[in-house]
Amino acid sequence: MSEVVIVGAGPTGLWLAGELRLGGARVTVLEAREERDAHSKALTIHPRTLEIFDSRGMAETFLAEGTRIPNGHFGGLPDRMDFAGLDTPYPFTLALPQARTEEILEDRARSLGAVVERGHRVTGIPDASYVVGCDGVRSTIRAAAGIDFAGTGATTWGWLGDVVLDAPPPHGVANLAGPHGGLMIVPLGGGVSRLVGADPATNRPEWPGELTFPEFRATVRRVAGTDFGMRDPVWLSRFGNATRQATTYRAGRVFLAGDAAHQHFPAGGVGMNVGIQDAHNLGWKLAAVITGRAGEELLDTYHEERHPVGAALLRHTRAQTALMTAYTPEGQALRALLSELIATAPDMSRLLAERLSGLDVAYATGRRVRDLRFDDGSRLFERLRTGRHVSTDAGLVRPDGHSA
Repeated sequence: MSEVVIVGAGPTGLWLAGELRLGGARVTVLEAREERDAHSKALTIHPRTLEIFDSRGMAETFLAEGTRIPNGHFGGLPDRMDFAGLDTPYPFTLALPQARTEEILEDRARSLGAVVERGHRVTGIPDASYVVGCDGVRSTIRAAAGIDFAGTGATTWGWLGDVVLDAPPPHGVANLAGPHGGLMIVPLGGGVSRLVGADPATNRPEWPGELTFPEFRATVRRVAGTDFGMRDPVWLSRFGNATRQATTYRAGRVFLAGDAAHQHFPAGGVGMNVGIQDAHNLGWKLAAVITGRAGEELLDTYHEERHPVGAALLRHTRAQTALMTAYTPEGQALRALLSELIATAPDMSRLLAERLSGLDVAYATGRRVRDLRFDDGSRLFERLRTGRHVSTDAGLVRPDGHSA
């Protein structure tokens, strides 16, 4: 019998499965879908997540396939945060469809010995020593465990469409905003582009209904003045700004991670990243307890450390939502002012970039350590690839090039 059952084979659940196997725990992942969802909700991999991948020898796999973007937006503002000054080996975001990210993470989990079973719809808490709900905002595991999902419902709606553009913007990329709404365009490859945005017509709490292609095309025309020659829609979807967080990330032998623990407007592309970072925090702890290397009390630190991160995520995405939906003249003036500050105040730009990228996360017991170098030529992230603790007492090279 598996010692851990993970419900949900998205990026969070699959990374957790790999971490548990690396730590020596037996794990099974149960996924309701027979096949992986071809529609990629997430596209962005942030610097801190790339550092985590590096610490497991996985970064090069992602870098070989993804597109590097040297900056990021905050609330869709036209002036973008420059990631070049971030203290990381990965001063950029990486664009890669979620479906491919899941494929890579599933291959890793299976290669380490995790069992991934598709077509298994879970209706209650499975029989296992520990269960982790990575099953999204409508989490069956969260409901079965009686964990409250506190927060607010949607008051505005965004939209996205993956379509072919016969007249794309220069370089295939655009970031447009004004009183008629906001719109971002990014190429996905294979001749398909993603258009994502929001407009005043859906700035209301009522569900606007399923998005149709004529409505989508008319909305883009209204925002951008053109529909870029769009045709052949691959996927159309709406998403709201409902903002909720699980009141606890642990209830006895049940844990929550990723979207099962926090729901928010997808501003800045951070959701998948925070979910993977949840899994990274929980994985080694759960494996250490199962294999007897740590006491049960270690598991309480998962909630203590990650719940505040989730709360900060909700605050930041709410702030970005307010900016993205600021359609009034006053709202447009606020957007222009903050955008100018990002362009002219480097400290502000860097601070926002650190928050967005996950590099500023700190716990009561410590904070993220950069990729240190040792006098034998190795790097800290390389030494972490066993999943066990690493001593930095000897052989550390100081920033001035001398041994510590």
